[in-house]
Amino acid sequence: MDATAETIRRILTSTGDTWAVVGLSTNPSRAAWGVARVLQRFGKRIVPVHPKAETVHGEQGYASLADIPFPVDVVDVFVNSGLAGKVADEAVAIGAKAVWFQLGVIDTEAYARTREAGLDMVMDRCPAIEISLLD
Repeated sequence: MDATAETIRRILTSTGDTWAVVGLSTNPSRAAWGVARVLQRFGKRIVPVHPKAETVHGEQGYASLADIPFPVDVVDVFVNSGLAGKVADEAVAIGAKAVWFQLGVIDTEAYARTREAGLDMVMDRCPAIEISLLD
């Protein structure tokens, strides 16, 4: 159960440029920090989502997806697989268009629920890697 190259391309190029990055904090040694920076370089607006609601890369953070006061296009998930399904459900609830589970984040039931809700979904991939491969 993996996203097609077409789904990956669609999310990265035409789904929208507002990406909520769940698990993003000010810690530069965490993968989310570097991936968010790459997304910004490619023109995406990143929205940090972390319990501390810290400002990261110049963008105000929020404690949860529900706290974000504007539409979000893609929810990029950096939490562990055990918590990822809840985040995917929250993404559906806020009206996001797509959910992206990072490398190592796998929840096949959440994938199925998210797809059934009509959202695009990518699991166990990294957008920073995929976006740099686009031609």
